[in-house]
Amino acid sequence: MKNIVIFASGAGSNAQAIIDFFRGKDEINVALIVSNQSQAGVLAIAEAEEIDSMLIDKKIIKDDSFLEILKSYETDLIVLAGYLWKIPDYLIQAYKNKIVNIHPSLLPKYGGKGMYGHHVHQAVIENKETESGISIHLVNEEYDKGKILLQKKVILDDGETPDSLASKIHKLEHEHFAETINNLITLNH
Repeated sequence: MKNIVIFASGAGSNAQAIIDFFRGKDEINVALIVSNQSQAGVLAIAEAEEIDSMLIDKKIIKDDSFLEILKSYETDLIVLAGYLWKIPDYLIQAYKNKIVNIHPSLLPKYGGKGMYGHHVHQAVIENKETESGISIHLVNEEYDKGKILLQKKVILDDGETPDSLASKIHKLEHEHFAETINNLITLNH
């Protein structure tokens, strides 16, 4: 059994898609959901799915004793599903090539600190890009600079808005993130 820990800061639609994908698969388990937002929808998902959850603050995640919590869940892979804080270096080193993130653009474009969600979609549209997409990548010490595992594209339509683009991007995320996680776990173990 391989255990996934999902970190999320928001509504949790990607977390739900991942949970749904792995439901009934005995070899992979979503063991814990971690959030840094007390009102995050992902915490309600954890409760509804009967998955352990943990609310963290900056003090908790920066303390290397947090590593012991992850070890207690026998964590094989950390999945960042809309998690907005930078992962501390000690955690990246402890889980080298075992932290995966999804980003709502075609990296290296529109990555880096502060580039998430609506901010990314707005920048893509303002710069008159003809396409955008998702990048699923391993996490290293620099924002959005880890090895890219998968990219998928969407074409921007005339009159595209950040909300309409977000809808297209969410569809790609839900179609490809869990499958990429599954491939990463099965190839590496």
